[in-house]
Amino acid sequence: MSLLNDLININLSDSSEKIIAEYLWIGGSGMDLRSKARTLPGPVTDPAKLPKWNYDGSSTGQAPGDDSEILTAAISDILVLYFLNLDWISPQSIFKDPFRKGNNILVMCDAYTPAGEPIPTNKRFNAAQIFSNPAVAAEVPWYGIEQEYTLLQKDINWPLGWPVGGFPGPQGPYYCGVGADKSFGRDVVDAHYKACLYAGINISGINGEVMPGQWEFQVGPSVGISAGDEVWVARYILEACTVTLVNLFSFSMEYSNVLLRSAMQRIAEIAGVVVSFDPKPIPGDWNGAGAHTNYSTKSMRNEGGIAVIKKAIEKLGLRHKEHIAAYGEGNERRLTGRHETADIHTFSWGVANRGASIRVGRDTEKEGKGYFEDRRPASNMDPYVVTSMIAETTILWKP
Repeated sequence: MSLLNDLININLSDSSEKIIAEYLWIGGSGMDLRSKARTLPGPVTDPAKLPKWNYDGSSTGQAPGDDSEILTAAISDILVLYFLNLDWISPQSIFKDPFRKGNNILVMCDAYTPAGEPIPTNKRFNAAQIFSNPAVAAEVPWYGIEQEYTLLQKDINWPLGWPVGGFPGPQGPYYCGVGADKSFGRDVVDAHYKACLYAGINISGINGEVMPGQWEFQVGPSVGISAGDEVWVARYILEACTVTLVNLFSFSMEYSNVLLRSAMQRIAEIAGVVVSFDPKPIPGDWNGAGAHTNYSTKSMRNEGGIAVIKKAIEKLGLRHKEHIAAYGEGNERRLTGRHETADIHTFSWGVANRGASIRVGRDTEKEGKGYFEDRRPASNMDPYVVTSMIAETTILWKP
């Protein structure tokens, strides 16, 4: 094994109590993830005990150069920091770091101006307010998010497994397909799966999707704001590592956990591929990519919950335009009424209907309680926005 690999895999806990904390936050586009690391004197499990930090907002598209310090903060510290007018990046949630391993951590943050105001791309702030509403908290909202994405060949931005400048055979054999001619990028997907489990993300499964080169991972069931935290960190792990996947898979079992870190973005760097969350990466007769959001409340899960589900769906239909506007950019290219989608302009629901806006499962209908699936969110949606908006509409909103 090379010296570089040996150094990468040094276990700090063997010689020091110090740990590395990788702070993550959402950049200026609302979809890009940023991160930087700092050394801490010892292990930390409580986000409130992590130090605040600032960063150059002018370099992330979040502040002008003459007032560029942006803060990331834990919700519990927002009021204190507002009155102190401090520059900070402050933690919201902590995950184990599966690349550095040991006691090292990944820290999901949100961002604020020096005055303590949430910046425009900080959607977590409003979501946390909704989820902390007593009426919402009492319903214990559960979410299961099906995050679809497409793996692209790095230098040509063409789906993995597709011939350069050409097209594969038509859709049909690729969904949950097995074999070198049907499944492209499985090593990346499996590495990401294990990394999320190591990190403590509530990832519940993976599968190949209908379009070749397209995959899905599922997060949940997760309660309230944690669903958004987990999806964002899972995306980060997918996109962010710089070691080659070939070298990683050549490690002995002693080093196998180096594959595991924070989510999909790190793993893609490892493999030298690009992750696309575009809702329709390839035009034409190919499926798009969504983030179907499964949802239930305590009342829906209890006996007689089907009536609560139907009432919630009715309210979602009344706010269809508002939800569509918040469900991801470019979604009009995906929601065409074809390829297992509903038309973007028309709200619909049905039992076991994957061509509807909202799908109710057969088990839910049979049991008279359970959950439903909102199939409208695009793959590039902000999970803080989608989860909190569904809760707000179905629990708090009065038509």
